[in-house]
Amino acid sequence: MAEMKKSAIVTGSATGVGAAAAIMLAERGCNVVVNYTKSKAEAEQTAEVCRAKGVDALVCQGDVSDNNACLAMVDAAASRWGRIDYLINNAAKTKFVPYRKLEDLTGNDFIEIYRVNVVGSYQMIKAVVPHMKKQGRGAIVNTSSIGGVTGIASSMAYAASKAALNMLTKSMALALGPEIRINAIAPGAIQTRWLKGGLGDEQYEALLSAASAAAPLKLVPNSEQIAEALVWFLEGASVVTGEVLLVDAGVHCGQLPAAYDNPQPKSGAR
Repeated sequence: MAEMKKSAIVTGSATGVGAAAAIMLAERGCNVVVNYTKSKAEAEQTAEVCRAKGVDALVCQGDVSDNNACLAMVDAAASRWGRIDYLINNAAKTKFVPYRKLEDLTGNDFIEIYRVNVVGSYQMIKAVVPHMKKQGRGAIVNTSSIGGVTGIASSMAYAASKAALNMLTKSMALALGPEIRINAIAPGAIQTRWLKGGLGDEQYEALLSAASAAAPLKLVPNSEQIAEALVWFLEGASVVTGEVLLVDAGVHCGQLPAAYDNPQPKSGAR
């Protein structure tokens, strides 16, 4: 008897990193749920690309801040394929607000961003856990942000939400083992339409230039490069859980001070 295909749910997967991850999983023979809130046409296109890889793909509309939408998405996948092996919590929300403009960031902004980035991720995890526990294995990855580590992001609310998501990842690792592994990746700047739309063309290009100059690898990752890390946590990393992996081309390392970049050779004796 042929082995059943694995199945995955990727939230926020109509475009960008989520779409790249869904397609990458499809290439590995995994059935996928492509989730969207507004981008229906693009979600359908992503699903078609997945199907062309020889797997099944479901398109599910739903805002993860709505618990009923989370449950419906999980029920659709379980009913269709009889199993849920992987979850990528990629859906996210932000508001682009300069840090010094406190008057432009409200308490309600924090609540709306947390509802998607933290509560939504929790609700999706909670919904898939019974299925993964029943089959005795599963893996979850949360798409966090370097903002949740450094505090530098599109807004303070977004950075704070991603810091909360990082801690949720660690707390969930304690709750879900040994059957389920859960980790997170924390990208920096990414070449995506989402970031470009939030910043505008000029500021987006300036950010890419600055980020690539600061990165030891001298590049700004694209969606596919970030998706590689997501899929690695699912398909590999068999003894890793509760980890938050920085995936930012090394920007977090900081730049080498000029004095150390080309030092004059001298005796090391003291």
